[in-house]
Amino acid sequence: MKPGIGISDENRKVVADQLAILLADEFILYTKTLNAHWNLVGPDFHSVHVYFEELYGQSAEILDSVAERIRQLGHFAPAKLKNYLQISHLTEQYEGGNDSLSLIKYLLQDHESIIEFIRGNINTFADQHKDAGTSDYVTGLMEQHEKIAWMLRAHVQ
Repeated sequence: MKPGIGISDENRKVVADQLAILLADEFILYTKTLNAHWNLVGPDFHSVHVYFEELYGQSAEILDSVAERIRQLGHFAPAKLKNYLQISHLTEQYEGGNDSLSLIKYLLQDHESIIEFIRGNINTFADQHKDAGTSDYVTGLMEQHEKIAWMLRAHVQ
């Protein structure tokens, strides 16, 4: 049964497709945050290890919420890793070290990339696709990523 939420089928599809890209980005970032948590080394291991655990917990919540937003629009959330790698703006490749500074810089780049992607869709969702709800939703997500990016940036300055 298609949702009767005042947004055309075409607009719901376009928004859901953009959210699928966001979901892919969030999943890649989640995986990279797990990698950082698991493989961190150095004198600040404990405190950063605990912080990375907090970050991947937040990432898991974001993943679930993005998938649920796609479902609210009447579409199925993609859940295949191969698809994520094809549509994500992020790469799973990492050539850096396992010290906290290297890993934090690595994660910061991805948070900032996601912020830019979201920022580029906020007005489009509301104005072109008549979906103020998703526009508001992604604005909140962007604010979460901005706070995380600020904290990561503060660590490397």
